[in-house]
Amino acid sequence: MIIDSFFSSNKKESTKKFDPKKNSEKPIRSVVKAFSWRLVGTIDTMIISWFITGKLTMALSIGSIEVITKMILYYGHERIWNLIKWRKQ
Repeated sequence: MIIDSFFSSNKKESTKKFDPKKNSEKPIRSVVKAFSWRLVGTIDTMIISWFITGKLTMALSIGSIEVITKMILYYGHERIWNLIKWRKQ
């Protein structure tokens, strides 16, 4: 069982080293994740904007601007986090 592994007396230090080839995402994966997330986020932004402004054209304008800026910011955020070794095995 999983709980038994916490209490076993066979505790060994992990001899595995961080391998960036195994533990890093490829840039294309970050791009695909950025697109899928932005689709969800942009639809949300457009709906909220429509409710607030009452104007569909304004909501579409806001959504089309934010989709580009947020995708660029997300990609940069992902790439920076990929450089951080914290909590990677």
